[in-house]
Amino acid sequence: MNTKTSFVQVVASCAAMCAGMVLALGILCVAPLHAQGNAPRFEVDPAWPKPLPNLWITGGIGGVCIDAQDHVFILNRRDLTDNDLDAGHQAPVVIEFDPDGNVVNSFGDPDATPNTPHGCAIDQENNVWVTGTGDGIAQKYSHDGSKLLLQIGKRGVVDSSDGTAKGKPLNASHEGFFKPAGMAIDPKNGDVYVADGESPGGNHRIAVFDRTGQFLRQWELNRTGSETGAAFVPVLHCVIIDNDGLIYVCDRRGHRIQVFDKMGNFKKNIPVAFELKSKLPAGPEHEPAALGSAVWIGFSRDAAQKYMYVVNQDNEKIDILDHATGQLLSSFGRVGRQPGQFTYAHFLAVDSKGNIYVSEVGTGKRIQKFKLVGGK
Repeated sequence: MNTKTSFVQVVASCAAMCAGMVLALGILCVAPLHAQGNAPRFEVDPAWPKPLPNLWITGGIGGVCIDAQDHVFILNRRDLTDNDLDAGHQAPVVIEFDPDGNVVNSFGDPDATPNTPHGCAIDQENNVWVTGTGDGIAQKYSHDGSKLLLQIGKRGVVDSSDGTAKGKPLNASHEGFFKPAGMAIDPKNGDVYVADGESPGGNHRIAVFDRTGQFLRQWELNRTGSETGAAFVPVLHCVIIDNDGLIYVCDRRGHRIQVFDKMGNFKKNIPVAFELKSKLPAGPEHEPAALGSAVWIGFSRDAAQKYMYVVNQDNEKIDILDHATGQLLSSFGRVGRQPGQFTYAHFLAVDSKGNIYVSEVGTGKRIQKFKLVGGK
């Protein structure tokens, strides 16, 4: 077969399949990319983490974050069935691993921590922040979890017309949230930026509080007049601050990352493409773009943060983007349950050596480590 002809046919087929989505979303349908130039390369470490003690079993891993000593913290949603627990025990809400993958600490009362944990962060003072999409709170714990240092909001009460998840989202509270997905802590002054809006059924704002929990300001995702319909329903799934002080927000339904300054002034969009699964049978289980391609973000640990790593849940891959230009350089992973594959990849974090930790929710229920093995 003529290689050039084959390539043209593939591109033409892809273009035909996603023409409508290109018009609606302004994104590209692309074939899988191989590493370009000197992009980082990763391989899974199947020996990390070590087996959990006490026959612990985790549910969906609702967040992963890393402290200054490269200790990895994960949030356990505890969404297990009776069958899951036939021969094991529920793991604690928060589990801390050392760099070798050994459990060194755990904490969290499931009746006091946020419902449906969804996102954590470590601040400059080594405190652990957690939030959850089944609740309206954000909490700050001491590093060992022995003290609750701060709570914004009241557990079980959300920012809605009646304070419950069935009420109309108000998108306005100065004291709490509605389905907060995660937070980022400003290393310069301790301000807390919360992505308050994990799904269309909750809020849809970035809410900013100072280090004492006092409300400062808020803003919403940027939308143009032409961006309407289900594809652009605002779902703020993550927030992260880069070394230049810019705020990066996962616009999950828009299949892109939006960048703002700290006051909420819009700077730019970074598209995150999804692939059409054109060779699979038609059906809702194969509907492209159903999960979102811009789900979580991390940066490489060099001073310039040259690379941006994005959890692309539609593709079940980790995309590697050039931070400055937003160009897609390469990806790793694929759908599956074997080491190095993903089922509902949802969160990631990067340690000081450049290794990436990816956690899975849904039926994935695990954390995997990917070692940096090449590229700069």
